[in-house]
Amino acid sequence: MTDSEYRKETEAAEETASQAGGADPEETVTGAEETAEVMPEETAEEESAEEASEEEEEESGTGFFRRKKKDKEKEALKEKVAALEDRVRRQMAEFDNFRKRTDKEKETMFSMGERSVIEKILPTVDNFERGLASLPEEERGGAFAEGMDKIYRQLLKQLEDLGVTPIEAVGTEFNPDFHNAVMQVESEEYEEGIVAQEFLKGYMYHDSVLRHSMVAVAK
Repeated sequence: MTDSEYRKETEAAEETASQAGGADPEETVTGAEETAEVMPEETAEEESAEEASEEEEEESGTGFFRRKKKDKEKEALKEKVAALEDRVRRQMAEFDNFRKRTDKEKETMFSMGERSVIEKILPTVDNFERGLASLPEEERGGAFAEGMDKIYRQLLKQLEDLGVTPIEAVGTEFNPDFHNAVMQVESEEYEEGIVAQEFLKGYMYHDSVLRHSMVAVAK
């Protein structure tokens, strides 16, 4: 091939390439618009696919099991809170019972101690009564007798403030809950079964017998 023929073929090839590379502007714009129109449709299709995937996931049971797990966790938390509240209420009730029991024990111990002291004082009261009863008639109005009587009455007042009261005996029906019969006597004044004499005065401490009365019952 000669140089002239080679150049002709080269020029023809370049012209063909130039015609092939030069596109129509209108066709280029149209192609871009078609691409722009296609892109949103593809995005919508992808979103629809994702929603469909979620729906399939719900239908397949995965979402149901997740909700079920959350519900179980909430229920377990509620049960734990309820158990703690019940435990606190029980402990408060136990503490309240302990406090009441302790207060009652303290009260009982105090009452027993007070009762013991009063029982030791009663013989002193008995001695005052015997001493006042044995005074001669001419000495009953004297200063000594009046002083003893005042001390005796003051002692009885203190015992009364502590809840100590004398038990009625003479003239009442014999009651073994309050009286201790040591003998029976003939009596024109009282009927059978009635306390005719009292040898030792009995006392009540609140609602319980502190000391029974020692009496003689008419027969």
